[in-house]
This record gives sequence, C-alpha cells and structure tokens, in this order.
Amino acid sequence: MTANDFSARDCAVKHNVYASVRRRDGVPQELFASYWRDVHSTLCSRLPGLGFYVQQHFDRNRGANLWPIAEGVRRINAVLDGSAELGFANRDDQAVFAQAGKILYEDEHNLFGEAIAYMLPNGSITFVDREEDGCRNGPDHYHRVHVYMNRRRDTDASQWIRDTSADLASLAPVQKWKLHLPEPYDNARPAPPSPDVDHFVEDDRLNLAVAEVAFENARVAREFFASTPFKRVFAHQAQYIDAVGAYLVSGFYTFVRDGRVTPAGIRGSRPAELIDLLGAANQLAPSVLDRLKGAVPCRMPPLG
Repeated sequence: MTANDFSARDCAVKHNVYASVRRRDGVPQELFASYWRDVHSTLCSRLPGLGFYVQQHFDRNRGANLWPIAEGVRRINAVLDGSAELGFANRDDQAVFAQAGKILYEDEHNLFGEAIAYMLPNGSITFVDREEDGCRNGPDHYHRVHVYMNRRRDTDASQWIRDTSADLASLAPVQKWKLHLPEPYDNARPAPPSPDVDHFVEDDRLNLAVAEVAFENARVAREFFASTPFKRVFAHQAQYIDAVGAYLVSGFYTFVRDGRVTPAGIRGSRPAELIDLLGAANQLAPSVLDRLKGAVPCRMPPLG
C-alpha cells in the first residue's frame, strides 16, 4: 500500500449491498437525480444500523467505448441510472436496518422503475483508492466506470476476477479499483422488497460481478486497455465471462461513512454543495448539525 492509497478505510464495512437502479418512466432525469440525492438519501441516511451509504449516478448518454468486450461475450444492454452501496459493520446492524427499511422501500416507487439489490455477506474488496476525500459529494472528477460482468457458472470465474483485479489494480493508471462479488440474484426472491418497482432481471445479470474502476480521464483509460497487462487479461475474458456491460459515473455522493451521517446525508446533497461553495462553515457547527440530523446510525469501530 502506497502513501496515497486510502483503500483501508473501506475495511470497516463487513457486509454490504450493491444495488443497481433505473429511473421510473415518466420521471425526468433532473427530477429523478434531485429526488434521489436530496430526498430519498436523507431518509435512508437516518435509518438505524447503517454504516456506509454512497450513490453513484450513471450517464445514460455516454456509453460508448467504456470497456472492451471480447469476441464471444454478449453485451449487457440494461439501461441503468446508477448504483447505491449500503454497508454494515456487522450482521446485527444489517438486521436492524432491514427492520427499519420498510419506510424507505415504500418511497422507491416515486423514483425507481427498477431496483435490484445484490447481497455481499462477506463485503466487497477495495484493491486501491487514491481519492483522498472519503466523503465526496458532487460531480465525479475521475473517469469512473462500473463494469458489469456476468460470471460463467461452469468456471471458477470469481477467483479469476479477483486475481486479475488485484493485478490490474496495482498498475499506475488505476486510481480506484473496487470489486463486488455478490451472491447470485434469485428472481424468485425479489430484492429490495419495494412495492410497485420491478425486481426481475434477465440471465445476463443474474450472476454478476461488478468492478468500479477509475482513471484520471478517458484517454488514460484507453491507453490502459492497449497495455500488455490488460491485453493478457482480456485474452481470457470469454473463458470466464459470458456478458459485459459498462456504465459511466457522472456523480459520486457520500451520505454515511464509518457510521456517521455526512453533511449530504443530513441536509441533502445539493444543500451540502451550496454550503461548500459559499464557505458557510457555520452550517457545519455541531450546534447546527445536532438540530438537523435526528437519529444517528450506529458508529463503526475504529480500524485497528
């Protein structure tokens, strides 16, 4: 681990959920993004048990050339508008959150047409993270892509993805590499249990692995794809993966980190941005936040 690798801060999350979402038909993009960032987020952030909560919003209009797809591998064509990660320090906290989550799930039909929750009972793996700000709230300054890979069931695809992710994450152009290897999704047990929202997925997303990969810009990403280490991995893609999709992140919003609600989680993402833009430090004083934050999620134990 180098001096500017902050991946250790994710170690407090022992169990987590990765959710992909698509906005509801008839809800304009700007309205969807605003509601998700500023209304749904603050409700979720206040539920007990939650130790980590991040939204990453996808750009529907920029889907070309984000990740190479090998011959013999299908393209995942699902239209998605973002992902949410919810993390927990232990199973008891996750159960507390699930019990309180009914009011959150009832809100989801206001903005989501589809929501799919993938369970990671053993957590995710952050191989590298050079982003100093662990509570980023705003437009993504990286070229960040979520790579959806449907694992072939007749191979040890998970181990191959884990090993190759570790190798590629060690290369200098990579600013972040976080890997999610969830349990296979079961259409017979739809999750999350939000009414009037679609929870059914096609075969190409039933056995997903998801890699969040960030570069300084798109040019660096393209040069990375042309490198010998990537080509070596790419040559075996079709052996372990039967479908691939890639989604570009436009915004990165952190609402809960280490069991503490961030200013974005307390006030909403856009109000928190305004506080930063105007330098309104008084709005972050404990005397102000204590009046606004209400119920506070449990605190995760410190690392080490």
